[in-house]
Amino acid sequence: MPDSLRQALARALRWGAGLAAEVGMIGSNDPGAKAFKSFGAGAVLLYPQGVIYNEHYMVIGEKTMVGPNTCLSVGIGPGQTMASDPVITIGERCVIGRGSHIVGHWSIELGDDIQTGPYVYITDQNHVYEDIDQPIGIQTPIEAAVSIGSGSWLGANVVILPGTTIGEHVTVAAGAVVSGVFPDRCVIGGVPAKILKRYVEGQGWVSADAGT
Repeated sequence: MPDSLRQALARALRWGAGLAAEVGMIGSNDPGAKAFKSFGAGAVLLYPQGVIYNEHYMVIGEKTMVGPNTCLSVGIGPGQTMASDPVITIGERCVIGRGSHIVGHWSIELGDDIQTGPYVYITDQNHVYEDIDQPIGIQTPIEAAVSIGSGSWLGANVVILPGTTIGEHVTVAAGAVVSGVFPDRCVIGGVPAKILKRYVEGQGWVSADAGT
């Protein structure tokens, strides 16, 4: 293929991709936003969207941006009636990285001004394996509410498991698998995640190895 033709086709392809991204995104004034319990002004779901269903159990705060290929799901499948409402709440001015999954069954609450890297997975339900004679996939899963405080940052590929509570202004290192309760203003990381350092008034940032 001649370079001139390849370059012309490349320009056309990039133009088409840009047009698709602009037309395909869901903003607060678009029909797709009406399916949500609440969809704040200035919020946007970038194109292409991942799997999204049972939006009427979801709240998206003002000026929040959900990256492309992000999956937002409530329950096992479309049309399921849930015991709580809303199930997923994302606060204002959040940025959810591309390819992330937020999978809710009971309660997932994200505060304001939270940012995540790509491919973050947040869920409030997990499989159990108590009965060694039953396939794990058909045992009744556990559910426990998840809460992430305002101003926090979750690095790429972080996994947030059921029952996790993360305080405000917390940094979660990339690749961490998080379960449990973590206070405000700390850095956590690892598998399983633990506190690496905390901000102590009058001392600044103190390593966990220092015994604080």
